[in-house]
Amino acid sequence: MQQESARRSNRDRTEATRADLIAAARKLFTEKSYAETGTPEIVAAAGVTRGALYHHFADKQALFAAVVEQEAAVVADEIERASPPSLFARDALIAGSDAYLDAMRAPGRTRLLLLDGPAVLGRAAMDAIDNRHGNRSLREGLVAAMRAQTMTRLPAEALTALLASAFDRAALAIEAGASAEDYRAVLMALIDGLSPAPHRAPGPVRTR
Repeated sequence: MQQESARRSNRDRTEATRADLIAAARKLFTEKSYAETGTPEIVAAAGVTRGALYHHFADKQALFAAVVEQEAAVVADEIERASPPSLFARDALIAGSDAYLDAMRAPGRTRLLLLDGPAVLGRAAMDAIDNRHGNRSLREGLVAAMRAQTMTRLPAEALTALLASAFDRAALAIEAGASAEDYRAVLMALIDGLSPAPHRAPGPVRTR
């Protein structure tokens, strides 16, 4: 019983230390950028030793990857909460799109996910993270809309990639001061433009 309690206590401390490192790193990465942040600053902000950092993460890049993964998961969660299965497929896509744009307004998030993320981790690693989180939610929404015959049936992977790029570009533009209403209007038009023409018979859903 005591051994189990000790193991649980150790596990809790380990998880708390890891969470503190990620939180401290996120704050510094968003305020200063990845390149301008050093590991001594991170451990000082987290209140842990340098050894603790390297116990949890191989290096600064590995810690950055954990920050990005967590941030991507938060965005995906906000999208999914805004677009529950009870909504019609098209309505869920619209609600999820709005949730994405709102989520990306969090201070520093576009830098983490859209600028430093690809630059530090590489495009392939960033795509893998996106596909585990936001792109997965988008792809599921697109497939649901195609199956409901409210969207033209197209290759889901290609459609997801291209729409995700459009959403990312909108988030960057809005962050830079562009009109959120203008970009939202265009994105909604893109989604509605994917509605099948009345005379066109739908083809099979291609999920790969």
